[in-house]
Amino acid sequence: MPDPQKSNAMGGVIRSLVLVLIWTVLAVPSALVVFPWTLITRDTRLLLRVGFWITRAGLPLVGVRVVLVGMERLPRGAAIVMANHSSNLDPPALIPVLPGRVVMYLKESLMRIPVLGYALRLAGDIPVRRDGTVESAMASSAAAQRALEQGSCLVIFPEGTRSRDGSLLPFKKGPFFLAMQSGAPVVPVSIVGTTRLLSKGSVSLKSGTVTITFHAPIHPPAYVSKEDLMEAVRSAIASGVNSATS
Repeated sequence: MPDPQKSNAMGGVIRSLVLVLIWTVLAVPSALVVFPWTLITRDTRLLLRVGFWITRAGLPLVGVRVVLVGMERLPRGAAIVMANHSSNLDPPALIPVLPGRVVMYLKESLMRIPVLGYALRLAGDIPVRRDGTVESAMASSAAAQRALEQGSCLVIFPEGTRSRDGSLLPFKKGPFFLAMQSGAPVVPVSIVGTTRLLSKGSVSLKSGTVTITFHAPIHPPAYVSKEDLMEAVRSAIASGVNSATS
């Protein structure tokens, strides 16, 4: 008699492979048009629109539904979006729904993936080295500051890594130095559901709903220290995460 758990796990692996296949089939021919256009015009808007459309299109085809709450709270122009992070599903669920030019912090290793890495570099995304050096941190911060000055929406996962069970990990201080220095509004975001659909360390993707809640913007100039700002952002994110799990 078949083991239901093994059958479900195998179905989840197949669902993950199908999602990657969908993204690949859509991305490769699109890249043949979008990459030359972006290089010639130096305009990344088409690259972002096509990339976000591909990402969004794949999720419902494998049974992942994204529900947005409070997106009207997101200010136009420069802003720093800070969200909790427990799954590799978080970026493809969150980033494509954001308006305007979107720039994100990401692991430097992603830049080495064929096609994807090239697209990320063209889009101006900011690679983060895990070497912990002051020089690396300053380079990332300077790139982020330039993106904000250009009116971009900057996406940061302040935990710095994925949580295994969905609970909030300690926040890194770097994003809050940047927020205090730039003065750009910080929009806390709570992502709920991705831990269950694709937990850390798993390649088995379940179908289901991801809820993304945008909280009211928090303005760094209103805070005396980065620690106070960090606590305000953490409390807002936690309120959305905890209300969904209580």
